[in-house]
Amino acid sequence: MPLTGSSFDDAESPYFKSLEELDVWSTSSASKRLDVMKYFPRPPSSDTRGKLLFPLQVEASSFQQGGYTESPFSLGYTFNFWSAADIFIYFSHYRVTVPPPGWITAAHRQGVKMLGTLIFEHNSSETDCLRLLVGRLPQSKTGPARQPSAFRSLPLSPHYARLLAELAHQRGFDGYLLNFECPLQGGMEQTRAVAAWITLLVHEMKSKIGLHAEVVWYDSVVITGQLAWQDRLNAFNLPFFLSSTAFFTNYTWSPSYVAKTKEYFDSVNQAAVHISKKSLRDIYMGIDVFGRGSHGAGGFGAYKALEHIAPAGLSTAFFGQGWTWESTQDAPGFTWESWFAGDRRLWAGPRAGEQVIVPNAPPNRPGEPPCAHGPFVPVASFFAHRAPPDLRRVPLHTTFCPGVGRAWWVNGARVFQRPGREGWTDIDKQTSIGDLVWPVPVVAWEGAEDDARADVLPAVTPEITLDNAWNGGSCLRLRISAPGEAGEDAAFRCVWLPVQSVTITPQRSCEATAVYKLDEEDTNVDVDIALSIKNMTSSDAFDVAPQAVSTAPLPGGWTKLCIRFELPTPTPGATVNAALGLVISLVVADASKALNMSLLLGQLNAYPAPAPAAPPHAPMLLWADFTATGPNVLFDGTLTWEAAATFAPLAGRTLAGAEDPAAAWPIAPSAAPWFPRFTYFNVYAHPGAGPAPQDAVWIGTSGCDGRAQAFPVRQANLPFELAGAKTVTFYVQGVTDHGHVLPWDQCLFVNVPLS
Repeated sequence: MPLTGSSFDDAESPYFKSLEELDVWSTSSASKRLDVMKYFPRPPSSDTRGKLLFPLQVEASSFQQGGYTESPFSLGYTFNFWSAADIFIYFSHYRVTVPPPGWITAAHRQGVKMLGTLIFEHNSSETDCLRLLVGRLPQSKTGPARQPSAFRSLPLSPHYARLLAELAHQRGFDGYLLNFECPLQGGMEQTRAVAAWITLLVHEMKSKIGLHAEVVWYDSVVITGQLAWQDRLNAFNLPFFLSSTAFFTNYTWSPSYVAKTKEYFDSVNQAAVHISKKSLRDIYMGIDVFGRGSHGAGGFGAYKALEHIAPAGLSTAFFGQGWTWESTQDAPGFTWESWFAGDRRLWAGPRAGEQVIVPNAPPNRPGEPPCAHGPFVPVASFFAHRAPPDLRRVPLHTTFCPGVGRAWWVNGARVFQRPGREGWTDIDKQTSIGDLVWPVPVVAWEGAEDDARADVLPAVTPEITLDNAWNGGSCLRLRISAPGEAGEDAAFRCVWLPVQSVTITPQRSCEATAVYKLDEEDTNVDVDIALSIKNMTSSDAFDVAPQAVSTAPLPGGWTKLCIRFELPTPTPGATVNAALGLVISLVVADASKALNMSLLLGQLNAYPAPAPAAPPHAPMLLWADFTATGPNVLFDGTLTWEAAATFAPLAGRTLAGAEDPAAAWPIAPSAAPWFPRFTYFNVYAHPGAGPAPQDAVWIGTSGCDGRAQAFPVRQANLPFELAGAKTVTFYVQGVTDHGHVLPWDQCLFVNVPLS
């Protein structure tokens, strides 16, 4: 996230207007691998409900900033319901759309696949449609050595299949939506070649990206080459479905088309050896949240379409979920907080006292029987809740950041504030906002499986606040309230508050930390808070032990908790789902008084514990460098740096001789990622060469442009004057994926002369 200014450079082109531009990119020296988070799948689930796919449509101007909004220097649209989603598509009307690095990382952090788009629209795309099949055109005069004597079909080249797979590999995303919305003049001869080309792309993607790669066909062109949306799977689009990994129908279907799609799929013979077997869940019935011809009229009526799709076992393609933003951003009194509440109502449902207005649906189409629907049902309830990937692959790190903020904090200290109510958007910094606590937690008495006092459980209301944080730009405020009670049991209350789902490998030791502080204290209550974990898969309990943490108070009144935990019982599956949360003990002086208090949860982390025999080591930054943009630019350029690890002193050990079977020192495990990994880096600057690092000014973070260990510097964006200065000193400070901000003695500086 840059500090100020109107633009920043993308590390790579965010889109290509033509296949020719893609060819130019492939031969340029600029193409290189970006540092986005790698995709790891979630654990297998026994839930057989349909999956959820959704494209996010962006405007052309958005690409200059790498996100959905017009500028990263304001509060913008974000998506925060990853636990219900399976595939995210970054969509635009350019020929090839590349998802921004921040969106890729945000999706992969939650185990969701991120796709780009290959689109052909209008008659002007016909030439590129043909080029896609025959490949790159030569510059020299060429032709067959001898004229063929037998019929030859339209030739098919793997060139662009290889190129698109390489693009996905370099940028770190997982596949493509194929949107052919122009007629193919070659008729069935050309559509047959298109279906065959899709299989080449699938092969190249799975070879380059992995078996999880996706190539999704959108219901548009049919086998005759005509542009004729079918709104369901049938014989006119079947070959495209069989060649791809999934099928996305158009969204103007009538309710009977759901059953017709299922019946037709059941009748399809999938015996061809060259195709992968498909299931009903590979068919995504489209819903347009803007309501353009969709059953239920979209918006808060989209649940009516879902009530037809879900019972049939089909999946859903939720197009235009940005409706909540686009339909309200120009309304009087609009704020980011008001949008966030509206988006939450669509996905997770209203809270007590809130109302949802369901739009009046248009009359059924001629010949369609009427269908009855009940009251509003939130979207997420139609889909399985999926925990993030295994902690061994993707450690949990959350600052409860939705991807926006108005300020920035480092270890409880505010180091940056946008003017007034202005803000920033950086999806790379988005983390889970607590998928078990937000928007409505399930509170239980701690230590009581069947308690008759369940009706008097304290109420916990969570909210994202941008006004305070431990690290990053936000934290989670938990408001706790309860009426006064009479009776002996009312003086002491101990509740379990699940916060975040995690995926755990049994018999592997892990650690978890939480940082919190009391926000609004109730003088009638003494509060004690502990961190704990509970099994959500079975009744087997975790072994949980508190870990010693520093007794020194943290800045800003924050407190850190640390536990080590392990599930000692092996399970039939490779992993289990667990809930990481808080045990809140409340001792009241006068039980007849109502309870009203709140606390801030600033950070939550969980990760594999280091192997006992592994050598103790610490992360550090090794060097930093500055490269100027060009010889004619005084002070614009790029900071880069390198991370390293340093080991503790060796304890004295003498080998017994050349045959001693014990290693001379503890060996770092080769099967585990022991080397320090960083979530992002804070960057600071100061004019001159002498100031201490704590006196420097924070100017931004790494990661927004897909480069993990680089930061673009623009003289015009520095928050201080350079008059009289001969040098600018930059400081780089790492934040590990365990949530640890490196102390200054493990960080580094670089001096950049101004002449």
